[in-house]
Amino acid sequence: MILTRLIVGTVLFWATVGLLVVDQWYPPWFPCLFVCLMLLGIIATRELVRLFPAAHRPNVWLTVAGVCVVLAANFAHLAFPSADSGSRLNGCAFALMGAFLASFLIEMYRYREPGTAVPRLAFTVFALTYIGLLGSFLAQLRWLGDPARTSTILALTIFVPKFGDIGAFFTGTFLGRHKMTPLLSPKKTWEGFAGGMVTAMLMSIGLSFTGDVFQNGIVEAAAFGLVAGIVGVLGDLAESLIKRDSQSKDAAQSIPGFGGLLDVVDSVLFTAPVAYFWFRN
Repeated sequence: MILTRLIVGTVLFWATVGLLVVDQWYPPWFPCLFVCLMLLGIIATRELVRLFPAAHRPNVWLTVAGVCVVLAANFAHLAFPSADSGSRLNGCAFALMGAFLASFLIEMYRYREPGTAVPRLAFTVFALTYIGLLGSFLAQLRWLGDPARTSTILALTIFVPKFGDIGAFFTGTFLGRHKMTPLLSPKKTWEGFAGGMVTAMLMSIGLSFTGDVFQNGIVEAAAFGLVAGIVGVLGDLAESLIKRDSQSKDAAQSIPGFGGLLDVVDSVLFTAPVAYFWFRN
């Protein structure tokens, strides 16, 4: 299990590095990011919807389409080069509103008996927000400066919480004694949490040397690493809550050693909006 996680994790790491490097050569459209977000929308939303109770599960492909529309709308501002950061989020906001209203119309058309429409609608909105809205901040990070700078920002957003998770896994495996969340995630320990935070801060400090993103140097880099590490743990626990409530161990079995795509990106989804507001100015 550990060997599989190491091999697959290494492949994912270098694939992500390669995508970030190549993508920065194609501003302002950043096609690699667009394709990755579409794959995230398709695969992660399918995994999420299948975790919902069957009796109240919304249509998988309609929900996938809604999430992909919200994610794709983040690129709409490119038709208006002078748009500021607030305007850049307008496309996402309008798409989210449109998908929400469309969900209502679909449920009105499908309505046959009481007790099913509102739960389906609620689950649809949850998916749109969890994957569509949170995922949108990954797109917005790309337009916070020159491509080289935003590549570093995206690397921080992705790798700091993920390496924090790796540090927590190994520290908890070998030194863990005190359970952190026995019900949501029984394998998490406070010792693992501490190791994860140290790893996240070290990763943040290390990446800070690849680009000029922290105005206050190493101190700010360490602070970001700590905050991103904590938020990443919360994102991981949030997905654990969904899985435990649906009585599932993993979101899927598509990525060996990790489960599903949602199991991989859960911490990143929570970290993305924090990184956006951290680096926006």
